[in-house]
Amino acid sequence: MKRLAAPELTFLCNMGLTVENAHLPGKTPIGSRRIIRVTGGQLQGDKLNAIVVPGGDDWITVQEDGTIIQDVRILLQTEEKELILMTYRGIRTGPIEVLKRLDNGEQVDPKKYYFRTTPVFETASGKYNWLNQKMFVSNGIRLPNGVQYSIYIVE
Repeated sequence: MKRLAAPELTFLCNMGLTVENAHLPGKTPIGSRRIIRVTGGQLQGDKLNAIVVPGGDDWITVQEDGTIIQDVRILLQTEEKELILMTYRGIRTGPIEVLKRLDNGEQVDPKKYYFRTTPVFETASGKYNWLNQKMFVSNGIRLPNGVQYSIYIVE
């Protein structure tokens, strides 16, 4: 069987999110949970510029080794007042000492840990309908008061 060429990536935008302190419901049958309210943010790129409407959430599952699995739902509003729903699942993992530093709010070189997500966009907007028809990936960094991502279109 012939191997197909790897998909190419095209830069879509950078996204920065601000967040509240985590709510800690504790260890459930699924794992240790953290619920983090998204208080705002911004997307900036050539094809997409928007603000993050406050009120989204990141429902995190923390695994035994410190790896976090994200389940995020946020609402975007473009410069033209179009609404876009954005969800993503992600994973952040690395050496336990690095993960502890991130949990303590320290800034850590992003080369020392793995942080990737798979954004999905949904919109009724005709102008941004193309977002409904593409796949996306991102890499991220944890900051003391939030997160930052660079989002790419999978071509």
